Amino acid sequence: MPLYSQDQIQTIADKIKDVRFGMFTTCDADQMLTSRPLTTQQIDNEGNLWFFTSDEAAFTLDLPTHPDINISFSDPERQLYLSISGQAFLVKDQAKARELWTPAARSWFPKGVEDPHLTLIRVRIQSAEYWDAGSSKMKQLVQLAKTALTGRSAIHMGRSTTICL
Repeated sequence: MPLYSQDQIQTIADKIKDVRFGMFTTCDADQMLTSRPLTTQQIDNEGNLWFFTSDEAAFTLDLPTHPDINISFSDPERQLYLSISGQAFLVKDQAKARELWTPAARSWFPKGVEDPHLTLIRVRIQSAEYWDAGSSKMKQLVQLAKTALTGRSAIHMGRSTTICL
């Protein structure tokens, strides 16, 4: 039985489907936050995000002891910003890698799914928050102009929605 509602999962999938990279943030042993761009391969029916990585990437050494992560997605043209928090797990599974494989992945893994360093990251989503401007750019520019003239803070610049899974 899925942990999340299919509507929640679909909402997240719809938001990120056209965003090529997410900034994947992890925490190391010194509590230092670091980020790197990763391409989402899939959001499955159970609310897991899947990514390809190399087990030689330094950040993968931190995931077993510091699995709490954040991934931020941004699409300024659509005025969409999404932040996902969850737990990341390293997975060695050639069958799953074959399922997710795309020709673009060969750039990073020239040996294909047989590459000994190809590793999957499965992120169990715990919460997602997104900001969707919801108003035209012109309306936002007018609002910003009013703010500049009056000195009052901007209002109605969009909406924030949180999904807890």
